[in-house]
Amino acid sequence: MLVAVLSVKGSPGVTTLSVALAARWPAPYRPLLVEADPSGGDLATRFSLGAGPGLVSLAAAARRSADPALVWQHAQGLPGGLPVVAAPPDADRARGALSALTQNPAFGPGVLRAAANLPNSVMIVDCGRMDAGSPAMPIVRAADAMILLTGAHADDLAHLARRLPAIGRWSAHPVMLLVGDGYSPADVASELDVLPLGRVPDDPHGAAVLCGRPSAHWRRSGPVHSPLGQIAHKVAKVLVAQQAPPPQLPQQAPVPNRPTPVLHAVLGVPGSPVTVNGVRSAPLPPGHPGVTDGGSRGGAAS
Repeated sequence: MLVAVLSVKGSPGVTTLSVALAARWPAPYRPLLVEADPSGGDLATRFSLGAGPGLVSLAAAARRSADPALVWQHAQGLPGGLPVVAAPPDADRARGALSALTQNPAFGPGVLRAAANLPNSVMIVDCGRMDAGSPAMPIVRAADAMILLTGAHADDLAHLARRLPAIGRWSAHPVMLLVGDGYSPADVASELDVLPLGRVPDDPHGAAVLCGRPSAHWRRSGPVHSPLGQIAHKVAKVLVAQQAPPPQLPQQAPVPNRPTPVLHAVLGVPGSPVTVNGVRSAPLPPGHPGVTDGGSRGGAAS
């Protein structure tokens, strides 16, 4: 699967949720996180990663090859082993690398799509704050699912309502998640005619761990136990279920070709002609004017 995570206003925690999704994606899938935010990446700084490999080296390599294994070759490991293709913090370098990766006429986002098509592979792509001109748009359009994060206050929803018709055309499988306090999912559904999948809770301790900052409550704040990690796991399971092929109906055993019944003469019952519609006339009772002495139906005298 290829999953694009994004927002259209503010900073509602796209990168943090992307890390949580990748960390809590259910087995047996192999998740890989790709930072494709044109405003610059955060993971390299948060987790003290090296300058490379990353998005810049991947974009350069993708000019020469669309090998599905290419993405994994340009990933680094976060604490715990989660592989990530990190974008440079500098916005100009990040946008340049992303443009080279997605606007290559030979490959486009094909290298990410090819990696996502590998058995049990899942590409979680942090696309940051999106607009129609973002160089991450080809990734969003190629994704199997698009997760839109939005605040749930009046100003957030008013801004979103004006853009929903256009956003709905970005992906065939959009999912909306509310972030933090504000209107309930039912209220949002009533106003926007779109039912949010759920709400990302305000979980500062869980977010701190996913951002690479130590927490005094780290045992309860890890991705497995934190509220943020739990909602990410639920979202991942929903997306997996949506992409699963429909169950196959059980095949019925073929009906054997049976021979067509043949009408045979019955002892003691005189034969009679068959009409054009295939019905055999019943024999007439003895003594009927149409019955001869031999018991058969008589014809006209010659």
